[in-house]
Amino acid sequence: MLKLRRLEHILQGMGPALVAFSAGVDSSFLAAAARQALGKNAAAVTVLSPFVPSNLAERSASLARLIGINHFLLRQELPLRCLQNNPDRCYLCKKTIFSRIAAAAKKKGFRFVIEGSNVDDMIDFRPGARALQELGVASPLQTAGFSKDDIRRASRRMGLPTWNMESSPCLATRVPYGQKISRESLETIERAETYLRSLGARSVRVRCHARAARIEVDRRDIPVMVKHRQGIVRRLKALGFAYVSLDLEGYRSGAMNEAA
Repeated sequence: MLKLRRLEHILQGMGPALVAFSAGVDSSFLAAAARQALGKNAAAVTVLSPFVPSNLAERSASLARLIGINHFLLRQELPLRCLQNNPDRCYLCKKTIFSRIAAAAKKKGFRFVIEGSNVDDMIDFRPGARALQELGVASPLQTAGFSKDDIRRASRRMGLPTWNMESSPCLATRVPYGQKISRESLETIERAETYLRSLGARSVRVRCHARAARIEVDRRDIPVMVKHRQGIVRRLKALGFAYVSLDLEGYRSGAMNEAA
């Protein structure tokens, strides 16, 4: 595959590289590709912050062992300005986290920090991309021309269990700009989404509008949500939401930017 050869050439030209590893579809593929291209000159780092799921430490470590790449964890608190949730939240968060990763890379002797953005990410509103550019973080999947579909197909051929995993951006994306974020609210959102997935829903997002939950799921799963509506209302109200609604447009990436 031409893009795979191009990616291998890019990675080998970089030399020792540290992969920002969220254990999602893109970063898992990049970690596997870096391991193949660079061997022991590649490693992966997962940053644990209030904005990531509670099981990320265990999940990322397990996946890194499967890939065969050296892996370590960093814990990072976020600036108060991130929790204020202004439109520059993503930029501030990325700048904080990748500054920490860059410092770790320098200390451990890695020439480059690399991350898993793909060409599809260039279409959406992603203010965090500016932070990556400012810090000199490389995005080799974009450079090699990989789309999300390309990554899924290549991941499947490589035997990665993440090939058909749903995308899951940080939990803060469930909260509209201007509404303050707390660790408790993010934990509530995570519990609500876990419950909805247990009912068989895909591409689940529980958008938190103050005390109202707006549920987005794959359009094919809207009938499932309607079927279980009474149980969903009971569960989400027990978690602290006063109102529970189902978005009839279904899940779409960047929905919180529509009113930004």
